[in-house]
Amino acid sequence: MEQTEYLQQYEKQLHENLVQLLREKDLIPKTGPLPETPDITERWDGMMGSYTADAMKEIAQYPLVSLGWAMYLGLAMAKYWDDGWEVYSKHPNLYEHLRDVRGFDYLDEVVRFDLYHWDCEEPVRNCAQMALDQIRHEQIEPSSPLAYYVYIVSVKTLYLLGAAVGLKKLGYSMQKA
Repeated sequence: MEQTEYLQQYEKQLHENLVQLLREKDLIPKTGPLPETPDITERWDGMMGSYTADAMKEIAQYPLVSLGWAMYLGLAMAKYWDDGWEVYSKHPNLYEHLRDVRGFDYLDEVVRFDLYHWDCEEPVRNCAQMALDQIRHEQIEPSSPLAYYVYIVSVKTLYLLGAAVGLKKLGYSMQKA
């Protein structure tokens, strides 16, 4: 199987598994499309480089942090989108803005307690664990180019689902009434 096809299949399977988990926990709509907005989706490309530069340092010792913090980043983008995207969208890198509040190690606390006042640690940890389990199941050679791409696909998926969870938490269904 070609690498592009492999990555697409991997991403599809990870997405489906995580969506099922989040739907079971009622953190995203039980049926239908997920809450999303192009504003949040498109921000990933501008933040991916700086996020992965920080997060990849944590992979060996703290793999759940390396993966899970991407979901917190998605949650934060949903909150920023809700609070005043006109202002936040002008910031060149919202990940760095968020990280610099207290540093990478405390990004989860900034999102959970400062932005949401909601302790969502368990679902984020469960999603990060599911992603890590799927990565390990693939038995990819560590530090290989394929391992890097699988990691990038995984954190992007977690980011987008974090945004979906955040939008639902904030009351958005993104469906016509």
